[in-house]
Amino acid sequence: MRDKKDKRDWKFRLHEIIYEADTPSGKLFDVILLITIIASILFVMLESVKEFDAKYHYFLNIAEWVVTIVFTLEYILRIISVKKPLKYIFSFYGIIDLLSTIPKYLSLIFMGTQVLIALRALRLLRVFRILKLARYVGASNMLANALKASRAKILVFLFTVLIVSVIFGTIMYFVEGDQSGFTSIPVSVYWSIVTLTTVGFGDIAPVTPIGQFIASIIMILGYGIIAVPTGIVSAEYASQHRGHFPHIPQPPQVDMNTEACPNCSAERHKDNAKFCYNCGHILNGRA
Repeated sequence: MRDKKDKRDWKFRLHEIIYEADTPSGKLFDVILLITIIASILFVMLESVKEFDAKYHYFLNIAEWVVTIVFTLEYILRIISVKKPLKYIFSFYGIIDLLSTIPKYLSLIFMGTQVLIALRALRLLRVFRILKLARYVGASNMLANALKASRAKILVFLFTVLIVSVIFGTIMYFVEGDQSGFTSIPVSVYWSIVTLTTVGFGDIAPVTPIGQFIASIIMILGYGIIAVPTGIVSAEYASQHRGHFPHIPQPPQVDMNTEACPNCSAERHKDNAKFCYNCGHILNGRA
């Protein structure tokens, strides 16, 4: 009975360190992991510089193995510290954790010069580590909610932009023709999208006065179109602020609780919450 209780207490402490950033040990764990993630991303970038990789390849290889071992231990500890391991394994962050860990091990299996190109693609999986940084941005929850609430309006807006691009692209196809590079309607629509978004690659350009006049109209429209999605999301974001604090003019306080439920792994609990909103299980150290 005592051994069973000790085992439960051990898993409780481990879960508290890994999944809760409100304790000193949890904060230390997250800081170490955060530094490791940033370092690993830096190593990936430096390795892509041929001159630097040629000079410091041995150091980068050792550093990559150290980072891989750290992430492997973290992945294993996250699995054994929850009651439902499969829920974490198949969760968004669980998949990201796995994808950011396996490339180095895969490089040991796929050996030989004939698979060097494939290995280069597998190495790119390490950039998924940057997505692990999202765990530590508590204020991103409100922005994510604003984006979700605005998705219908943004989709309607994008659909409208697509229609405008097709119309102007078709007009430019008939006005300019093959001699100006507008060889087909799809190519003309591509030009219209590039111009409307103010990117302007310059690979295709109108040469006739009418075509240039139409292009000028599209460019002017582009400046207004860029501001629309920003305005939609900003309005929704401000609306959420007012909804949380209707009588207080100051910015709202964002819940910074990063703890995950030890039973169902649900996240985004309110500060000072004692029970999980999803399954009702007692949160670590709350009751």
